[in-house]
Amino acid sequence: MINYFSSDFKLGILGGGQLGKMLLYETRKLDIQTIVMDPSEEAPCKISANIFIQGDLMDYDAVLDFGRKADLVTFEIESVNIEALKQLEKEGVKVFPSSGTLAKISDKVVQKQFYIDNDIATAAFSAFNSRLELLKAFDENRVSLPFVWKSATGGYDGKGVMIVKSQEDLDQIPEGKCLAEKLIPFKNELAVIVARNPSGEVISYPVVEMEFHPVANQVEYVICPARIEESISVKARQLAEKVSDAFEHVGLLAVEMFLTQDDELVVNEVAPRPHNSGHYSIEASYTNQFEQHLRAILDLPLGNTESKVAGIMVNLSGEENYTGPPIYKNMEQILKISGVTPHIYGKKETRPFRKMGHVTIVNKDIEKARTIAEEVKKTLKVISKN
Repeated sequence: MINYFSSDFKLGILGGGQLGKMLLYETRKLDIQTIVMDPSEEAPCKISANIFIQGDLMDYDAVLDFGRKADLVTFEIESVNIEALKQLEKEGVKVFPSSGTLAKISDKVVQKQFYIDNDIATAAFSAFNSRLELLKAFDENRVSLPFVWKSATGGYDGKGVMIVKSQEDLDQIPEGKCLAEKLIPFKNELAVIVARNPSGEVISYPVVEMEFHPVANQVEYVICPARIEESISVKARQLAEKVSDAFEHVGLLAVEMFLTQDDELVVNEVAPRPHNSGHYSIEASYTNQFEQHLRAILDLPLGNTESKVAGIMVNLSGEENYTGPPIYKNMEQILKISGVTPHIYGKKETRPFRKMGHVTIVNKDIEKARTIAEEVKKTLKVISKN
């Protein structure tokens, strides 16, 4: 067994955003040395990493040089140079999740085809190499309104996804490789986080329910446990573990899915890393998702995924019409509420809909927690002096 703790072992993390920052809470707790690379000199991770390197995550040489300084490399964002990760693996550097897993996930067209090839239920789709190809298919009635447009690469936090309902929406579709997906009328959007270590141990977290902002297409609330029947919860966890098995990933895999009007489960997409849908676990679970990611990639025993208490996460996003150094208005008011814990990500500039933090509400009563979550959402605002 490698001694990771208070040793010379170095964990490399590609990406220095809020997910990396929260992962560093856990490396600090366990005294694991870290090296982090991010393009921004003001990345949230900079304050907590043992070594911080400013660099382009898509640059082959930068990623290769970075990875050679570490004993094991992980990432908190999918937009990294996969060819460099492949080379690091050839040189004996462990990369988890692997370059192969990331290659199947980072391109949504490849990801969707993977589901088809592995008999995993997903929405019907057509892939296109360009905007022109998609518009031609629409003109020839091979694609009909409404549909969901997704950029093949680079989408996150509601970007790179659009529900196309009209000619005006069609005109807004940007250039690039993409897919047109059948719009599924669903009752709920659900997610399950699965952890897997190299020894093959697998465990899943309880199903969470996600409520989205209608304009920004970002998650506003994550509710755990999801307010669904137990039989559906069991099926959702089984489906997530099937997806995990197909990808043979190591680390965390967040599996997002739709619950249809007919109570069928359909996989939407996955993320091979800690995920927004698991932030509630910091306060509500026996083992939070960030500690679990470390346990998984270091091939340690996986932790208990059960919840100690019901938890709801509220995303804290920049208010519309405000850009500049952030001000967290009414923070004192929410700190007076029992069971409320804010997490501020440390970003130096707010802008409309930018994720600036989150707030977790824990309560024995899930409906009470949901009521408090709404109060928090209405009260705490991220603005700027403008």
